[in-house]
Amino acid sequence: MKNQLLCPHCGKPIKQYRNPFPTVDIIIEMEIGSERPLSQRENNGIVLIKRKNPPYGWAIPGGFVDYGESLESAAVREALEETSLEVELLYQLGAYSNPMRDPRHHTISVVFVAKATGEPEAADDAKDVGIFTSSSLPPNMAFDHEKIIQDYFEKCSPKRS
Repeated sequence: MKNQLLCPHCGKPIKQYRNPFPTVDIIIEMEIGSERPLSQRENNGIVLIKRKNPPYGWAIPGGFVDYGESLESAAVREALEETSLEVELLYQLGAYSNPMRDPRHHTISVVFVAKATGEPEAADDAKDVGIFTSSSLPPNMAFDHEKIIQDYFEKCSPKRS
């Protein structure tokens, strides 16, 4: 079995690099029974999917960036594929790069916050979908998504007095 690449011109071994895989996650803000602006809503939530494939658990919609695809395009595509929602990206929440965040391999995720209207429906890698508030989050979150959601609610949720 060949475990090294050879230069097609000179025949010398080529150094192989192991790089992390780029991914995106999308926190999709949804209204729960309110027509008020986001900053005035008391019942806004976020869309989470229940994963159909390992690692199992509830997760923020997202996935791998395809070769030649921008992060933004990947986020819009993944949101549609997994939740059947067309989203408008609002901003980037941050990047998450702990080498242990995905038990399958090292990934780096750029997390976007987006808004959408309509009814989410589970599709593609999603077994189920739901809208959750900060006080109704499900147990058994996949990856490091509990940390990401905690960061979102701490940094981005409207402050209530």
